[in-house]
Amino acid sequence: RIAVLDGSVQQGYLRQWLADSGIGFELVPVRSFDEGFAMAARGEVDLAAVNRFYGERHAAEAGLDATPIVFQPARLYFVVPHGRHADLLAAIERHLADWQSRPDSFREQVIARWVAAPRAPAVPPAVWWAVAGLGGLSAAGLGLSQMLRRRVARQTRDLRASEDRLATILNSVDAFIYIKDRALRYQYANRKVCDLFGRPLERVVGRPDADFFDPATCANLRSNDLRVLEKGERVETEETNRSADGSVLATYLSIKLPLRRPDGSVYALCGISTDITRHRQAEDEIHRLAFYDPLTGLPNRRLLVDRLQQALGGAARHPEHGALLFIDVDNFKDLNDTLGHPQGDLLLRRLAERLGGCVRAEDTLARQGGDEFVIMLRGLSAEVDEAVQQARRVTDKILQQVGDPFDLDGRPYRASVSIGVTLFGGRDEQLDDLLKQADLAMYRAKAEGRSAARFFDPEMQVQVSRRTALESALHHALAVGAFELHYQPEVDLDGRWCCVEALLRWRDPQRGMVSPREFIPVAEASGLIVPIGRWVLDEACRKLVAWAQDPERREWRIAVNVSARQFRQPDFVDQVRQALQSAGADPQRLELELTESQLVDDVESVAGRIGALKALGVRFALDDFGTGYSSLGVLKRLPLDKLKIDQSFVRDLLTDAQDASIVRAIVTLGATLELEVVAEGVENAEQRAALEALGCHGFQGYLFGRPAPM
Repeated sequence: RIAVLDGSVQQGYLRQWLADSGIGFELVPVRSFDEGFAMAARGEVDLAAVNRFYGERHAAEAGLDATPIVFQPARLYFVVPHGRHADLLAAIERHLADWQSRPDSFREQVIARWVAAPRAPAVPPAVWWAVAGLGGLSAAGLGLSQMLRRRVARQTRDLRASEDRLATILNSVDAFIYIKDRALRYQYANRKVCDLFGRPLERVVGRPDADFFDPATCANLRSNDLRVLEKGERVETEETNRSADGSVLATYLSIKLPLRRPDGSVYALCGISTDITRHRQAEDEIHRLAFYDPLTGLPNRRLLVDRLQQALGGAARHPEHGALLFIDVDNFKDLNDTLGHPQGDLLLRRLAERLGGCVRAEDTLARQGGDEFVIMLRGLSAEVDEAVQQARRVTDKILQQVGDPFDLDGRPYRASVSIGVTLFGGRDEQLDDLLKQADLAMYRAKAEGRSAARFFDPEMQVQVSRRTALESALHHALAVGAFELHYQPEVDLDGRWCCVEALLRWRDPQRGMVSPREFIPVAEASGLIVPIGRWVLDEACRKLVAWAQDPERREWRIAVNVSARQFRQPDFVDQVRQALQSAGADPQRLELELTESQLVDDVESVAGRIGALKALGVRFALDDFGTGYSSLGVLKRLPLDKLKIDQSFVRDLLTDAQDASIVRAIVTLGATLELEVVAEGVENAEQRAALEALGCHGFQGYLFGRPAPM
């Protein structure tokens, strides 16, 4: 039970302090210090809380003893705005110092009033002198002692406050701050270091790095720390540290400074480390995205070009060759179209793994993009022939490795690649030229059957230049209307013309008559086949209108070949409808010829377009039948009108029993499906007779007429 002045500072402080200490207590409020002392003297309370001056003056009167318990000292502060009223503060300090130095000042008078002992009965003067002397000595001793205690207490408080402020600052900094002694044991660690180690400060201090990091990290830290402690160096370095259990790996930018005694000797080091793990990860990710393919993890074209430039610079100084291999997956589009793009991506990843097993560490395997890969071989022989053989051994290995089936999520898939190769070294070469040469060689490999490797030679460049010029001339021919149509008849059993096939011809002013075998592939590759195909449709429809007035020709149909690229145009049905309507042609006299390869990509879409045009009256023929990929199921679903037997079966009909059997089967199939059957490439009467004997009643070929203007 404690008597305390009601509403006083002591009352609030005691309540908080005792509550925190866990001591059971009861505060008894009183109206005055006198009342509290009286209750304590009577034993009604155990303690009475008063201020120091009152206690020193009246404790003895009440027969009470002072306790060692003291409250927080109170201070008076004078506050002014920062940077202003410096003269006022100086005046206050000056007066306070003056009051403390003069025994007759207001301060001393107040202290004397409140601390002075109460009057006692009169005593002899000698006693007073003795008491005064003893009191003076005691007061002097007490004053000196109290002054020293105050000074020590003030310095202790200032030091503790300074330490608290420093600890607050160090614990709030977003960095790992620590101090190690010469034995490399931690003497201080801020909160971030303790959090990193997962231990409180008392379990960090005195511990070595081995308690927190793996051996490799400890060895690296020790090397850097000894440079500071033994040589007095300032060390700034990146440190990659792994925790003792190996679960955490992080990178830090560390600055380590020596701590010196007054004589200059180093007694410890202070380290400041900043976690740059995310920064490094971000830099690595940016570098990876800039220089590596995200699908396969291989170098991309940018990094390949950089390494190729370095290789060209090195080849100019050293007598050796290198090789550039362009690798393209054959029929990759078919895989994407049939199995889907995820399976295509999986194949590319599997292929990258196999290609990686075919090259050495000093070589570069990169993904050019799409289904193209590039390999740069370095350190080949200085002799051209030997370098060619070395490169050929690599291409043979690649073709062999790729030839084995790939596992695509449990589905076996056989793939092949076409490879173009060009050598570099020993001559002045340009990077772009090498890339073009390897690309040309790769296309030569594709043109010659795929699943093969071909080396670049100057003749390829000549062909490419010719192809480029041909494409430019095709653009001009389309613009000026330099194309024309030739026609080849189809006849029935009686030799009557029932249909003519419109065949595109191009007469160039410089080149003369250009073969379709030469310019049609260029038109297909460049996309010009689409506008050229529209012109053919328009011209054929106009010709049908003109023939409608001719009794001899009004019953003829015109067959127009439609390229796969043109047929896939979203507005193809509208193109045909527009051509018929613009010319005013009879749709039943227009026949469109498709190839088997156009039927396998998307049967539903093909059937829909054929059905839409059949509704207009347009007929459809399947050209070059027997050489493609169509199945009986596909034929059954498509509303065709005619099958045209490919001329390759007709050519050897008289000498090859298998060709005769194939023709018989096609004729039977046509009859079963109620389709008209026409044999192409009939060049002599014997072939016509054999075809008629096999049941074929429609013919086309040189025997009946070559393609010519009408």
